[in-house]
Amino acid sequence: MVLDFETTGLSPQYGDRAIEIGAVLLEEGVVVDRFQKLMDPGFRISPFIETYTGITNAMLKGQPRCEEVMSDFARFISGRNIVAHNASFDRRFLDAELKRAGRRFDGACCCSLLLSRRIYLDAPNYRLQTLVGHAGIQQSGSFHRALADAEMTAALWRDMLVRIESRYGLRQVTIGQLIELSGIDRLYAHRYLSSLAG
Repeated sequence: MVLDFETTGLSPQYGDRAIEIGAVLLEEGVVVDRFQKLMDPGFRISPFIETYTGITNAMLKGQPRCEEVMSDFARFISGRNIVAHNASFDRRFLDAELKRAGRRFDGACCCSLLLSRRIYLDAPNYRLQTLVGHAGIQQSGSFHRALADAEMTAALWRDMLVRIESRYGLRQVTIGQLIELSGIDRLYAHRYLSSLAG
């Protein structure tokens, strides 16, 4: 499952909250389900966040509270692993918002940003928008909206898996192997993937 949050700021530790969640469920590389909700953080969001995300205070008025949305999402994500672009950011908000809802996530989490640094060695940078263009992936929706970002991250994830599997002759790469690859120095990524091929 690929996940993305839009938020009021950078850190739940300092009181920032989620304002939108988007996720796509992948099965064998195909999107089979989606989850998208706006949510009321309990306070007005800043003009900067309104401009950055396109999500306005007017759009958030009357939306369900974060705890309600995250209770629904906990059921949607149950038993799954997750992928996110800059996953440490999304994981912080996922854990914080689930905790407020009395829920938790126990699955594995892989960062597509870290993985992309081992796959697209010639990319000019590793922002999602740049990588989508670099990999020749068709843009869907607007960047900095949660579902669109999740869908484009899912497309990027599929592209990376295809590149890995075709280059190294692998039939399937596990989430555990991809998490391990994400933590390896990029200079040794080729050696690691070659070792998986036997």
